[in-house]
Amino acid sequence: MIRPTTAKDTAAILALANAAIGFEPDEQAELSATLDQYLAGSSAAFWLTDEDQGEIVGAAYCAPEAMTNGTWNLLFIAIHPGHQDKGRGKALMKFVEQRLTAQGDRLLLVETLASFEDTRAFYRHCNYEEEARIRDYYDAGQDKVIYRKQLAA
Repeated sequence: MIRPTTAKDTAAILALANAAIGFEPDEQAELSATLDQYLAGSSAAFWLTDEDQGEIVGAAYCAPEAMTNGTWNLLFIAIHPGHQDKGRGKALMKFVEQRLTAQGDRLLLVETLASFEDTRAFYRHCNYEEEARIRDYYDAGQDKVIYRKQLAA
């Protein structure tokens, strides 16, 4: 069941980020801060949680792009490794897209490292197109790849 994230989900989402992506301590701190901001209601950004029989198995975080009209960034999406390859990630992406479309938003961007081929394949499978590549963005030899999807009007 995909639903808005609540305060009781925080620890499970941080554990999910570590299990699915291997977040470093500074990345965990940043993730925790975005959860705190969302839970405080201090931004238009939103978190979603995918729960299966009481277990948090996925999460997504999406924020509006500043100074644009209807452009959003998917800044985090993860499915627990034990629940991957079962359509959960695609369902979570579709839920995000439907929410944004219902709000009248028009464009969703996602970014990843060029070396994350499985992640890039997932975005392509969800009908995202590679829009840009910034060479050496994260570090020497670690390109940033940006994908985009035009949302239904």
